[in-house]
Amino acid sequence: MSALKKPMAEANRLSVMLNTVLGTERFPVPVAELALEYSRQCFPDSPVTKVQGEAIEGFEGMLTANKARSKWLILYNSAVRSEGRKRFTIAHEFGHYLLHRHRQDRFACGDADIETGDRTERDIEAEADLFASTLLMPLDDFRRQVGGQLASFDLLGHCADRYGVSLTAAALRWTEIAEQRAVLVASRDDHMLWAKSSKAAFKSGAYFATRKHTIELPRDALAHSHNISYMVDQQTIRAQCWFPREPAAMPLTEMTVVAGNYDYTLTLLLMPEAEWQGAIHDEEDVLLVDTYTNFIRNGQYPVS
Repeated sequence: MSALKKPMAEANRLSVMLNTVLGTERFPVPVAELALEYSRQCFPDSPVTKVQGEAIEGFEGMLTANKARSKWLILYNSAVRSEGRKRFTIAHEFGHYLLHRHRQDRFACGDADIETGDRTERDIEAEADLFASTLLMPLDDFRRQVGGQLASFDLLGHCADRYGVSLTAAALRWTEIAEQRAVLVASRDDHMLWAKSSKAAFKSGAYFATRKHTIELPRDALAHSHNISYMVDQQTIRAQCWFPREPAAMPLTEMTVVAGNYDYTLTLLLMPEAEWQGAIHDEEDVLLVDTYTNFIRNGQYPVS
């Protein structure tokens, strides 16, 4: 039996090769061409021979072998409108090829298997996602793009453009490396689809168990239908609105954006360190924070 391969190690090895051949300004990764050429060179007895789009209803991507397992085919759903999503899907299936093809000869991956923050287990879909994320957005380069800058969807949009991925993929990648307490939430119809917490947020208890429970958005959340008419994409509120166990004085910055071609909204939640003690000590100060938020929602911005 072949030794189990590690997703990040495999992706990083390919990144080193691409840096050597193409240089460090080589993005976005030509992932389809890479899957074809690399597999042909390294595994000539069972290479990937085609990467193509198909109308595969119910699936985002597929990796399948012929009966003799001498050829492999990567398919992605051609009906998907996001080119970044297609690129990530190809990389995900290439990950299955490199990491898991000795286990089975067919991988059919649905919407919940690719590019999602709803996976905490070390299963093969999580490994394929980790491989794809690391290959398309290497950590060293990603850190150079975001280092020293305040988190925003504009910044993450820059990363998405650089790497040829979706905004969701770039936001998930940022959440993985964020040193601060941050939680990324995807929602639709006032309910969470999935949520991904940074390590610091998870350790402090700021996370949502979306795989186990159906969780409704807080009524004060910007993405909640109750607040859509305000047309605001950022606010500062009490962290307790999202996380009841947080101290009463803990603030939370909330940013929202419609996720491109997806039928859901992304919300990024940012909080200070868990030990942080703010200047708000009584209900009067909390009222001032809420009043400020209401002014912003009504378009009454403070004069500098």
